[in-house]
Amino acid sequence: MMLTIQFLELFTQTRAASEQICKPLQTEDYVVQPSVDVSPPKWHLGHTTWFFEEFLLDPHLPGYKRYHKNYAYVFNSYYESIGKRVVRTDRGNLSRPSVEEVYKYRAYVSFHMKQLIENHLTEAVIPVLEIGIHHEKQHQELLLTDIKYILGNNPLQPEYGAVANEEIIENNPTSYIEIEEGIYHIGHDIEGFCYDNEQPRHRVFLESYAICDSLVTNGEWMEFMNDKGYSNAMLWHTEGWDWVKKNSINAPMYWHYENRTWTQYLLSGSKEVDPAAAVTHISYYEAFAFAQWKGMRLPTEFEWEVAQSTFPHGNRWEWTESAYLPYPNYQKPEGALGEYNGKFMVNQKILRGSSFATAANHARPTYRNFFHAPLRWQFTSLRLAKSL
Repeated sequence: MMLTIQFLELFTQTRAASEQICKPLQTEDYVVQPSVDVSPPKWHLGHTTWFFEEFLLDPHLPGYKRYHKNYAYVFNSYYESIGKRVVRTDRGNLSRPSVEEVYKYRAYVSFHMKQLIENHLTEAVIPVLEIGIHHEKQHQELLLTDIKYILGNNPLQPEYGAVANEEIIENNPTSYIEIEEGIYHIGHDIEGFCYDNEQPRHRVFLESYAICDSLVTNGEWMEFMNDKGYSNAMLWHTEGWDWVKKNSINAPMYWHYENRTWTQYLLSGSKEVDPAAAVTHISYYEAFAFAQWKGMRLPTEFEWEVAQSTFPHGNRWEWTESAYLPYPNYQKPEGALGEYNGKFMVNQKILRGSSFATAANHARPTYRNFFHAPLRWQFTSLRLAKSL
């Protein structure tokens, strides 16, 4: 009974939180897709609802009738084993179903999910229910970052609203933490939910290194810019240098040079760049180039995990020098949920940490985020490391 109450509360709170994030939006904001990497808020709301319908209600709630026969096609994301889906680039073309209809869909599925949790919470249901809830929590972070991209690329740059901790100022003297060489354990091994890519726990050998206890600031980034960091090909990977030239990159995302002053777009509106705040919205390419400019490097994800207890956690997603790969002896789950993580373990870089947009119980030392090297619409930053 206690387990039923706990899951019911967690499910209800999670569903409400998604809709709370969307509360400041106008109807027109729900449908916009200014980039292939950004999904319309309406699609996020529908997709997280479809996930529960597809993986829980349809197979586990007796007599359940799907809300709409075509919503699996409309709101499937990348699950090839489930069936056909709307191409990712076309999500912004979905003028129908309407925003109102999507909210009705959410209410319908939530109502039946509560029936499932109260009356059919079996051992087969619980792990999938956990994934479904945490899947929606992940999309809440994507919702906020996608909303920022949508509003931030509007010529009017409208305000979303006041958001706590969007800017991070650590106010600590910069120092480096030295870690001795040795064998260390990596990966999740405590009670509580984790994703399959955080396991199994295993050993790694690390050479001695030092890692900065604070993030790179906007002021330091301005020094890099003033020293022509964006025009010095020697600092960049070839692929990164091509990206800079092709896209005319000369500053972090959302920075604008106006009246001899750098400003940036925040969810609370545009303001002058604060030199003391942690630099945010940079790509892996930029993080690598900056580290080269400083005569240093990015930490590996293993160096980051070993050292993380010594510096503040939960500030920004931090680029690492590690490729997104499976841990030794990794086994992806059977069935469609095996597509959740394993299929993406190629051509991406690992980020560690979290951001103010991350669900609180996702901000754990073993969490592995991953993105392609040029992407920077997430709240990404970096800290420096060096070999000893």
